[in-house]
Amino acid sequence: MSGALKNLRVLDITHVLAGPYCTYQLALLGADVTKIEPPHAPDCARERGPDDALNAQGLGLNYQVQGGNKRALAVDLSTPEGAKILRDLALNADILVENYTTGALAVMGLGPCDLRALNPQLIYCSLTGYGDTGPLAQTGAYDNVIQAGSGIIDQSDGHKPAVSFVDYTAGLSAAFAILAAVNQRNMTGEGCTISVSMLEVAMNLMAPEAAAAQHATHTVRAKEAGITAYDTKQGKLMLGVFTPAQYRRLGSVLTNLQQPIPALSSINNWSDVWACAEQLNRDLAAVFAGRTCEEWITVLRANDLPCDRIKPLSEAVDSAQLRARGYFTGSPDDPSVTLPLSPFHMSQGGPALTKAPPRHGQDSEAVLAEAGRSATDIQHLRDIGVIR
Repeated sequence: MSGALKNLRVLDITHVLAGPYCTYQLALLGADVTKIEPPHAPDCARERGPDDALNAQGLGLNYQVQGGNKRALAVDLSTPEGAKILRDLALNADILVENYTTGALAVMGLGPCDLRALNPQLIYCSLTGYGDTGPLAQTGAYDNVIQAGSGIIDQSDGHKPAVSFVDYTAGLSAAFAILAAVNQRNMTGEGCTISVSMLEVAMNLMAPEAAAAQHATHTVRAKEAGITAYDTKQGKLMLGVFTPAQYRRLGSVLTNLQQPIPALSSINNWSDVWACAEQLNRDLAAVFAGRTCEEWITVLRANDLPCDRIKPLSEAVDSAQLRARGYFTGSPDDPSVTLPLSPFHMSQGGPALTKAPPRHGQDSEAVLAEAGRSATDIQHLRDIGVIR
């Protein structure tokens, strides 16, 4: 394994989406990530996805999209033997990531205070719905519940966005915090405890709106006409005209097409944008209905005005832009399974998928042998059901 993080050892006690996505980002950059699951209750994401055959093998696509480059250890942490295994592994680990209910691992003597007492350099990161303090600290949550309670759904006209973007942003936030902690440890020699709250991640995603909602002069503005979707003769166009200068440029474009909207040329500041929003929205709707979406995209992009057609996901994933960037790649074990990489490139040490997502408990023996367990001891642990 190579990559910018190849010197880091990560214990991954996470499941579903946010936690596994965090550790996947670290694994793509070369970190040695060991995914730890109970022997009789593997990550439920293993059984989720569109392919029933893969689901039955514990290799559902919901798991595979964030399972590559990891090793898999199946151990029952609720047993004294299993807890000791984690303590032993933590002695030589750099990072531990978990997304169980606040306090669940501490009850087993595996909380941050317990493990950091053994290894003060350990960075212990917890991802939870609401963080590790406050009245909801021990309350469970999923992405959709956070979208509801954070105001995201209300901000989306009462509709829940049909993607788990809070989960994935929480994973990225955790990865960012972990790397900040690694740099801090390089300076101080000490690890730390990190608490990532999905609720606070959701608020972060709405920072302007959240700040405005608390401001003394908060008012509800009319929807800005330049960042709205419009029906065309064929297809639906999402316009990205945001600044006053872009509004004026759009006015010039439409004038050149003999479809002038005079109000556009008079927009000089944000107050002008909001003042004419409702009428301008109606005028633009009438203009855009006269040509096809592709015709508008050609004209608008030629004038550096952002826009695109609203596309189905099945079409969007096959875009020439994503192919040129190499964002998707085939699984090392099965090229027919397409998996995502990181959303960035690096000139050196960047993300790469070199190892297929492991099966449940696939590397238990190898991980324990590296930790100093004998073959006899490993077999005994398997016989009593502590490992798989």
